[in-house]
Amino acid sequence: MNESLYIAATGMQAQQLSIDATANNLANVSTAGFKKGRVNFQEMMHVEPAAAGTGKPAPLGLGISVGGIARDFAPGPLTQTGAAMDLAIDGNGFLEVVLADGSRGYSRGGTLQVSKDGYLADAGGHVLRPAIAMPAGADQLQISADGKVSVRMAGQDSRRLELGQLELAHFANPGALQQVAGGVYVPGEGSGDAVYGKAGVQGLGRFAQGALENSNVTLVDEMVTLMVAQRAYEMGSKVIQASDELMSMTNNLRR
Repeated sequence: MNESLYIAATGMQAQQLSIDATANNLANVSTAGFKKGRVNFQEMMHVEPAAAGTGKPAPLGLGISVGGIARDFAPGPLTQTGAAMDLAIDGNGFLEVVLADGSRGYSRGGTLQVSKDGYLADAGGHVLRPAIAMPAGADQLQISADGKVSVRMAGQDSRRLELGQLELAHFANPGALQQVAGGVYVPGEGSGDAVYGKAGVQGLGRFAQGALENSNVTLVDEMVTLMVAQRAYEMGSKVIQASDELMSMTNNLRR
């Protein structure tokens, strides 16, 4: 009898995490560059007690657990802003950034800024890698589709000064990346190591200056997922209630 309580409890815990993940997706439906998360369920260990009257083992599941939350890095639609400091990636790939502790993080772009040390950085102040130094008096930032960065110096002629070349990183399993802050991710177990390449080559996307990537959350899909998880949670609650009533009846019979 107790098994039914534990099995239902594991189901309710898992569905609560699914509800929380879906609620987070819905809360970020309008957040630029947000990538939706999905809870991965996995079945817990089986036991094989003998089936009544047969003596043969009968598989009995012990419930479900959560294997983790995977990110869906399907590209979101792009919105043209016309702002020179807005940068999106049209297709696959990530910008590499330097985190506060010196480690590497990966971003899908966003609104750039110039760091206090004069380097091109993401919205969170993380300097892009390869580092792009912005000279004093730089004007009219231009980032080409393949990642070439150039500016025109104020007060000079129309010639442009090339500052460097941005690259894109990709992973064998991007869904295993772990979010650390805002739209910045770090490699996780199973993601593989970052592989670098030029934008527009070997399946990598291209840079889109003057654009922002929208969230890849679809409102209707999330509402359906939320309703399914809520119904599953309610069913688990009813199983616990029914098990409690059966145990109460059993106790009364023993008196």
